[in-house]
Amino acid sequence: MREFCTVLIIFILRLGWILMWCIRMLAVILAGGYGKRLRPYTDDVPKPMIPVGDKPILEWQIEWLKKYGFREIILLVGYRKEKIIEYIGSGSRLGVRVTYVVEDEPLGTGGAIKNAEHVLSRNGTFLVINGDIITNLNPLKLVEKLEGSRYLGVIASIPLPSPYGVLEIEDEDRVKGFVEKPQLSDYWINAGVYALNPEALRYFPEKGDLEKTTFPAMARDGVLGTVRYTGVFWKAIDTFKELEEASRAIHEIFHESPQPLRRRE
Repeated sequence: MREFCTVLIIFILRLGWILMWCIRMLAVILAGGYGKRLRPYTDDVPKPMIPVGDKPILEWQIEWLKKYGFREIILLVGYRKEKIIEYIGSGSRLGVRVTYVVEDEPLGTGGAIKNAEHVLSRNGTFLVINGDIITNLNPLKLVEKLEGSRYLGVIASIPLPSPYGVLEIEDEDRVKGFVEKPQLSDYWINAGVYALNPEALRYFPEKGDLEKTTFPAMARDGVLGTVRYTGVFWKAIDTFKELEEASRAIHEIFHESPQPLRRRE
């Protein structure tokens, strides 16, 4: 009987924590990037404000997060921050509540998150999203993995998309098949979506990129895990070609009518 009561108490406490977390599901978007490779688009707006179809990347991200219950959004802004603040505002138009944390100088992806430590350290588990990706993966799987493990962080990973068509060759020189830009399932890449415990913030630098500093250190200490996603849409917007591909695909993924992409002269 005593063991049953102990298990019941633990279950109730854990359920209460989960309910509290669900009430304030917090997502952080890295929205301070320059997007130099997408000039001239980014001469006037930050990379997350580049239109894909008829909406900026950032708006697509917020709508995706809202679908999974995230209503509290922290935007880490820097370059051309006024463009984001003017468009997103308080977030009420999009059905979310937005808080801004400003970096006065470029701090890198790791430094930008460290700069928000005063906000993030008061919260429980939080989600982090790179500000240049569009995806429909389920981010709650990352949170579930994190809460059920010893990890301090869990990264979304996807099979490496080949940038080239792949030949299937037999008998040394006969091409028996051709697959256009397949996913290479033996290799997994960082999808730019992470669930983090506030304790992970000690791994973040004051200035620098989390991919070069934070994650390698966490991996060495055995506190970094992953969830592997297959069969999901994922696109990082880093070149004009990727922008055009995302603009063509977005209506199929999110059931929107396609809009032509107009390049600035």
